[in-house]
Amino acid sequence: MTKKVNILTAAGADVETVSAAVAARIKGYRKDRMLSLDELSRRAGVSKGMLVEIEKCAANPSIAILCRISAALGVSVADIVDVASEPSMRLIADTDIPTLWTGPKGGSARLLAGTSGPNMIELWRWEMQPGERFESPGHPQGTFELFHVDHGRLTMKVGDAELVVTAGSSAAAKTDAPHCYANNDATKLTFTMVVAELHQVATSL
Repeated sequence: MTKKVNILTAAGADVETVSAAVAARIKGYRKDRMLSLDELSRRAGVSKGMLVEIEKCAANPSIAILCRISAALGVSVADIVDVASEPSMRLIADTDIPTLWTGPKGGSARLLAGTSGPNMIELWRWEMQPGERFESPGHPQGTFELFHVDHGRLTMKVGDAELVVTAGSSAAAKTDAPHCYANNDATKLTFTMVVAELHQVATSL
């Protein structure tokens, strides 16, 4: 990411409480899989120092780092932030929905719901103020994202390709390459996004 404004929160919840829960889940998954910090660092491509700080609840991991750690642990980001679905139906209250990105002008990205495990599907709600931008280094191979813009215009870039999605329109993109979302207009942008990371199923758009 280009900006360290990755504030892990939940609407109506205490930031420290949510961060502590995430730290405990990462540590718990790591110990369940009998992985040392060194080994998890190697698999995730995240420094050991960062992992230590996260498990001590002394660092606030970005979405990109959470994605790397969850993939290395064989779980989903939704598992780590505890909005993953269970075998039966489950209601996720508004107060339990975490905000995993906060923009410099007040924009936000909320992980509304997600499935459990390495083959995961996530439902996100994004708001971006004029001039805000989010960059991702890319997800594992086979990941794709679906978008629907409710208000404003979403400017997407994947690799060298760029696409502008207007209000009422939808888009699909393979996002296993570096990509970004931006609001280059003068009005607020809101859009819904589905992320699907399927390791065992061939995907195509």
